[in-house]
Amino acid sequence: MALPISPPLFAWFLLMLFLPISSSHVSFQIQRTPIPENDGLITWRRLVAESPSMNISVDNSSFVLAADRTYRKDPLDDFKKYTGGWNISNRHYWASVGFTAAPLFTIALVWFVVFGLVLLLACLCYCCCRRQSYSYSRTAYALSLILLILFTCAAIVGCILLYNGQGKFHASTTTTLDYVVGQANFTVDNLRNFSTSLAAAKAVGVDRVFLPSNVQSNIDEIQTKLNSSANDLANRTLTNSKNIRDVLNSVRLGLIIVAAAMLLLAFLGFLFSILGWQFLVSILVVIGWILVTGTFILCGIFLLLHNVVADTCVAMDEWVTHPHAHTALDDILPCVDVATANESLYRGREVTFQLVNLVNQVIVNVSNGNFPPSAAPLYYNQSGPLMPTLCNPYTQDLNNRTCSAGEVDFNNASQVWRQYECRSAVVSGTEICTTVGRVTPTIYNQMNAAVSVSSGIYQYGPFLVQLEDCTFVRETFTAIHDNNCPGLEKYVKWVYVGLVMVSGAVMLSLIFWLLYARERRHRMRNKQQFMARPGQPPYPLHEK
Repeated sequence: MALPISPPLFAWFLLMLFLPISSSHVSFQIQRTPIPENDGLITWRRLVAESPSMNISVDNSSFVLAADRTYRKDPLDDFKKYTGGWNISNRHYWASVGFTAAPLFTIALVWFVVFGLVLLLACLCYCCCRRQSYSYSRTAYALSLILLILFTCAAIVGCILLYNGQGKFHASTTTTLDYVVGQANFTVDNLRNFSTSLAAAKAVGVDRVFLPSNVQSNIDEIQTKLNSSANDLANRTLTNSKNIRDVLNSVRLGLIIVAAAMLLLAFLGFLFSILGWQFLVSILVVIGWILVTGTFILCGIFLLLHNVVADTCVAMDEWVTHPHAHTALDDILPCVDVATANESLYRGREVTFQLVNLVNQVIVNVSNGNFPPSAAPLYYNQSGPLMPTLCNPYTQDLNNRTCSAGEVDFNNASQVWRQYECRSAVVSGTEICTTVGRVTPTIYNQMNAAVSVSSGIYQYGPFLVQLEDCTFVRETFTAIHDNNCPGLEKYVKWVYVGLVMVSGAVMLSLIFWLLYARERRHRMRNKQQFMARPGQPPYPLHEK
């Protein structure tokens, strides 16, 4: 029975969704010098790695993933030991891991050929060499019946294990897929929210003061790139996850059909043998011959899958623990390039700095000023204690900055500034304070909006850094290794052990169907001969 299953698909299972996550920004082009490394935008090691022209020596050593687990014979290299580690782009890796399932594939081939020849010879003998005497042995009859019962029970147990294993395996793979898709969607949401926050900054104005036009143009540019990347990531995640779910559902359905077919075959074969329905037993033997061959092939595929899943889990764990070494996973799962992270982070810092600077300029130059009524529109009857300025997390050069005493930060600005809000009334089209205060309700609300947008953009800085240095992907791989890999390895093992049990039990059952049917047929013919000759001994003389 052919199933739509391919071993490489499951090796890609954990990587297909992360590939668009990690490379979704590769098309970005940066036009500005990267921000200094001490601000966390890029690491010195990565800066040197991305700049081959710099004459600086760094450790660019390679690390072989899952070297111990993948130390297997390679049939493509004269059966020498494979030493390349986990690398699904290397044909020698697939040859070595495929060789672990060679015994099961060999059994399938030998069974198909040898038992097929036996069936052919038996058919020829039956048609051309009919015998009139039949030997009969009570011992062979009883032994074949006992073994037939045992192997039928073993087939039933194997079918139960196979059914439970495929259910657990499907649940485990689906859970893993859901987690990976959730992480991908989390990335999409963050990229879109970051883009939305940048777009909102364009509309922020405090007392008719807005961001400079060049900053607004930069926001338009990076927003287009972010939206494009987020949409591409969302579409590829949706497509990949749908394809994987279709395959998982097909595999589950196929395994359920195999378990049901083998269980039905074992039961009917036992029943027809007991009842002596030789013709139906012969038909089931031919069907079973083909099904057993297919299940042995499935055994090999799932053994290969078990080894690939285990290799992948070990490789992910070692990749996480060796962040600075070059590995095979780096070529398959590249992290976001430095230019991408730098441009996104730079624009975020630039907008945050400009918004905070805009608010502080209004506070210093307008709200805290004591203007005469003739200075309208700067005058709106400001009075009382001076307002504190908002802490800008960045310097003019967009480096990190520590807040000074007396400044308010994003967390408490709204509460503190509320104390400086006055009651107002509109006089001659202008909002004028009617009580003590430094800002009108309108200006206060505009300042709050600026703080909210600035804070929102500022919050996405660490997330973008995590994308750049693969921290996000490494944390996800760690979670998969700790939470999902044990179940994946365990339940795929259940499946191939169940397949082995079913295949072996049904294979032996086929043989004993024929033996028992033969002994039963001979026993019945001997009884008939005995009944036809009165006065003979209790059993025919030619009985063994």
